[in-house]
Amino acid sequence: MVVTGLQRLLREPGILTGAGRLGLLYNEASVDSGFQAAPELLHRALPGRLTALFGPQHGVALTEQDNMRETAHTTHPKLGLPIYSLYSETRIPSKEMLDGVDTVLVDLQDVGTRVYTYGTTVLHLMEACARADKGVVILDRPNPINGIDVEGNLLDPAYASFVGPRAIPMRHGMTLGELMTLYNEADGVGCRLEVIAMEGWDRRGYFEKTGLPWVPPSPNMPLVQTAVVYPGQVLLEGTNLSEGRGTTRPFELFGAPFLEPARVLATMEKRALSGVILRETQFRPTFNKWDGLVCHGFQIHVTDRQLFRPYRFTLALLSAVVKLYPDAFKWSDPPYEYVYDRLPIDVILGSPNIRAGLERGQSVFDMEEEWHHDLNELLKLRAGFLLYPA
Repeated sequence: MVVTGLQRLLREPGILTGAGRLGLLYNEASVDSGFQAAPELLHRALPGRLTALFGPQHGVALTEQDNMRETAHTTHPKLGLPIYSLYSETRIPSKEMLDGVDTVLVDLQDVGTRVYTYGTTVLHLMEACARADKGVVILDRPNPINGIDVEGNLLDPAYASFVGPRAIPMRHGMTLGELMTLYNEADGVGCRLEVIAMEGWDRRGYFEKTGLPWVPPSPNMPLVQTAVVYPGQVLLEGTNLSEGRGTTRPFELFGAPFLEPARVLATMEKRALSGVILRETQFRPTFNKWDGLVCHGFQIHVTDRQLFRPYRFTLALLSAVVKLYPDAFKWSDPPYEYVYDRLPIDVILGSPNIRAGLERGQSVFDMEEEWHHDLNELLKLRAGFLLYPA
């Protein structure tokens, strides 16, 4: 079984000698192998040292759906410690929030995808701690969709946002600890950063191989299978297609009332369907897009994770839908994650060029050729920050 950074710290609390008063950025997925919550575990293991708590998007209890649903500051019901929301009137820790701590621990389960906002929250935390001369310690956890496969275009810095703060691809193939080390050193953040690495993690494997319990890290990430398709299906948030929110299988289900599944499947580039079967189905979302209406579409069944490329798949899907439904299909209007002046799809993709390519019918494989050089350069940079061997 993999030993997470949290479990290593609990076993070896002396690792934090000199760290002083501690904060913790966490949520409900921050548990040990026995499902015990990180705040209570650290409170017992390090008596009197935990003084403040911080929560990311969706709140520490994962009560809030979708984007731009802010959570209030509150108090931990058992420990009586303040919980500062970093998805509230501010997404950047204030000086006042950090005054009572010397070092902030981070124990968050990331999902290996650029637009998943927890990485940006940690980056903002590191930047604030660098300014305040505070330390950050990441209690590392696995990348649930493996640490080998990397996919997508690099974000254009002109399109940096809360769902993409730096020029990395959609699927980055790093743990949160590796990614933050890259940000800190390559981008010159200058934070006093330490990563408490895992033991026993094989970066070639998916989460099921770790022996760790899966607790949904956000409300619409119920299963490891959700994380597998998410690097592609998150693009649907920038469209009027339902990405399955309001169903029991978000991101695995997708569709719309106007969609004709057989036509879509016949129009998609077949090479983009490697490792996946699309099963035609209907569903009625209970909230979000097309609330209460029957949507025609598919459930994604990934049959070979080694062959399946989620970003390529969803771009091929969108290419077919754009071609088939020029009137019914729409790109969503702003705002999206606090960006008010750009199309959400461009914010998610990290560039307007890919949307333009889809609209003119460009092959997804031709797009990938255009990204090839930049992606290879990123892979060379990334290699210097990997903490776990293949």
